[in-house]
Amino acid sequence: MSILIKIAEIESEMARTQRNKATAHHLGLLKAKIAKLRRELITPKGGGGGAAGEGFDVAKTGDARIGFVGFPSVGKSTLLSNLAGVYSEVAAYEFTTLTTVPGVIRYKGAKIQLLDLPGIIEGAKDGKGRGRQVIAVARTCNLILIVLDVLKPLGHKKLIEKELEGFGIRLNKQPPNIGYKRKDKGGINFTSTCVQTELDQDTVKSILAEYKIFNADITLRSDSTADDLIDVVEGNRVYVPCIYVLNKIDQISIEELDIIYKVPHCVPISAHSRWNFDDLLEKMWDYLKLVRIYTKPKGQLPDYTSPVVLPDEHTTVEDFCLKIHKSLMKELKYALVWGASVKHNPQKVGREHVMIDEDVIQLVKK
Repeated sequence: MSILIKIAEIESEMARTQRNKATAHHLGLLKAKIAKLRRELITPKGGGGGAAGEGFDVAKTGDARIGFVGFPSVGKSTLLSNLAGVYSEVAAYEFTTLTTVPGVIRYKGAKIQLLDLPGIIEGAKDGKGRGRQVIAVARTCNLILIVLDVLKPLGHKKLIEKELEGFGIRLNKQPPNIGYKRKDKGGINFTSTCVQTELDQDTVKSILAEYKIFNADITLRSDSTADDLIDVVEGNRVYVPCIYVLNKIDQISIEELDIIYKVPHCVPISAHSRWNFDDLLEKMWDYLKLVRIYTKPKGQLPDYTSPVVLPDEHTTVEDFCLKIHKSLMKELKYALVWGASVKHNPQKVGREHVMIDEDVIQLVKK
């Protein structure tokens, strides 16, 4: 029996099962089984690696990477051409783009790589229509732009979310606050620091048993679901911010546009007429959470043209040095920093000092 048929059978059983406290245990088990089967779909068993997909993934360049995901013919290529000035083949029929087309934009001093991915279709997570490679590239992005056609129903948004979720990509979510540690002996040690509405000790044990885990420490620090626990045990989920880009607003009325603006994580644009690009770029910058650090050579003015761009969570002086070259760390005596992260300007700081956006730094070597 093929994996897809097995998944379909389990899903139909879940649809038939009533949801209440008595069946929560059984539903948790079924969810774990589906997650395991999905993983087999993504990474098929058996070693024989066939020929790699021709020119699909693109070398990562710049400070961040943004992928355009969407159904065929929603305007992804037009958006890339008008944003980055890169020619990606554009036509009025579906599946014009067949491989990944990269482009680069400079925004607020940062180099951002844009990837125009081929259109995905329903069932992409099960390997239909090159969907597996498309979503595999989407996993490596710092931000995903889901491009939707305003004239088509919002059901498309749900479909694309489902395809990405099936591939272990979680959109606009934080990793679940669950402590999980495997042990050699001692059984399942279950602790919860707050009231749980869905998970109890038996459900946790049965989900872990499905993964053949019989010795582990589980700490639930928030009200978690069976899906959260499965995500933690699988350990291969990526949490990516996402913006929904609603294209073709030149074909709708102002009243409809007002309604669209109220949808969270949404930016309405017209790729063809280049409307509202500034709003889209600003939102992209907010979601990428990048920090710019300007350099200042000794005895000269700071260089405000080309900042060193760091991700939001790695902004210490040490991270800054490693971004430039790993040998800098050995020679560093201290750093002088100007900006909002210090009390005095300039202030002498060590390698642990955390900098914030638009600080100026001067390194002093031994």
